[in-house]
Amino acid sequence: MLYSLLIPRYTHLFFAYLFSVKHNFSMLCAPAAERNKQPILDILKQYIDSEPRTLLEIASGSGQHICHFAPHFPNVLFQPSDIDDRYVKSINLYIEHFKLCNVKRALKIDIRKDISSWNLPSEFQPAHIDYLLSINMIHISSNAAVNALFEKAGSLLSSKDGLLITYGPYAVNGEITPQSNIDFDRSLRSTDPEWGLRDIILLEKKAAANGLYIRKIHEMPANNKMIIFGRQSMP
Repeated sequence: MLYSLLIPRYTHLFFAYLFSVKHNFSMLCAPAAERNKQPILDILKQYIDSEPRTLLEIASGSGQHICHFAPHFPNVLFQPSDIDDRYVKSINLYIEHFKLCNVKRALKIDIRKDISSWNLPSEFQPAHIDYLLSINMIHISSNAAVNALFEKAGSLLSSKDGLLITYGPYAVNGEITPQSNIDFDRSLRSTDPEWGLRDIILLEKKAAANGLYIRKIHEMPANNKMIIFGRQSMP
């Protein structure tokens, strides 16, 4: 009985695995992405409406997230990206595997570089993008990259109702909880002194400097949060 219940749930992963074998395992799979993609989608559904929209994802990683989200929003044109060639290749293999018609081929984007060097499609021009999505990027990025994320969001998002949506673990008012996040932060900083859990207060200041404000913070499983930054603060 348990076997029959599990098979439908994981059939897509099995065939994705076979597809990755065919392509020399270039189709990457992150266990954390499998766990958090549905909770993240549940929050996205609260903010993405039925109008024609554009969503640019920065640091897309393997491609699991965007290829899970896209079928639920046929009205949204998705543009994935990553700085790492391995991830760009993996994303494009996911797009090919799932035959997604509303997802553009992944771009290699370094958030620190000028937007003019990104080769964005015509649908994704500055001040006309509806959503900028960044999942599990901020805590494994340099200060320059974090600053650039907010600077680029200020330039790229629609001037009326564009949203920057981030997901990951954060410090709150100088405090990191629980112990697992403290240990994680310590591990990150031992890998790179510029990495680590950023304080939401610090991110709020970076956002404000670029015309963005925190609209909502959602508590997520495994001690993570989703932060919704908008052009206008909520009343």
